[in-house]
Amino acid sequence: MTPLGRELVERARKVLNDVQEIVDLAASEKHGLAGKLKLGVPPTLGPYLLPYVVPELHERYPHLKLYVKEGTPRDIQDALVSGDLDFVLTPLPVEHRALEFHSLFKESLRVVCAPDHPFAKSDRVLLDDLKGQKVLTLESGHHLHSQVRGLCDSYGADLLYDYEGTSLDTLRHMVGMGVGISFFPELYILSEMHSDKELKVLHLDGADISREICMAWRTRSRIAKQSFELATLIQDAFAARYATALSA
Repeated sequence: MTPLGRELVERARKVLNDVQEIVDLAASEKHGLAGKLKLGVPPTLGPYLLPYVVPELHERYPHLKLYVKEGTPRDIQDALVSGDLDFVLTPLPVEHRALEFHSLFKESLRVVCAPDHPFAKSDRVLLDDLKGQKVLTLESGHHLHSQVRGLCDSYGADLLYDYEGTSLDTLRHMVGMGVGISFFPELYILSEMHSDKELKVLHLDGADISREICMAWRTRSRIAKQSFELATLIQDAFAARYATALSA
């Protein structure tokens, strides 16, 4: 395709997005949020949060059709800026000036090891204990990768670049086989890890390791007026999930 052809296609796509947004905006004026809404979310968050958010969205906005696309934080933020998505749930930071965001909650990260690892004898790990440990994480491009890499650099742990996981499930299996320890988001742990016989979950003393999750949208998006309402709904869903897990 010629440069002119690519520019025409891009302009046509923008026009179609603008037309669809006008149609959905008209429906939203009548029914609240309505029409098609495209959400972007990282694969390390969506499957473990959305089951508690989607039913609430459907109950509050029965005329809303939600489409979900998974991707790394950078990819979904780029898609949001280009108009391919309407809003995203993503760890901070939000890197585009064209986006507004609202902080939702902090999600703790926990140390996870195999049941026969020396760490498994306790429920807690000291920061100094990380020195020399072999650490696994997701492949580059994921927010979790850069976060774990920073921990390894700061405390002398050995990040295993040759064994990067493509998903949290893959990472969990490698930890279970004793390849190394890792750090997992708490929502994933609550959803997928139910027994110390498979993996041991530990607290890291001396550091508040967490990721801050936010909701982001374009400044002039049709959901801007409902952004606070949407954010509150998601915060409530997270709080309910966390409270249920703690009482179980």
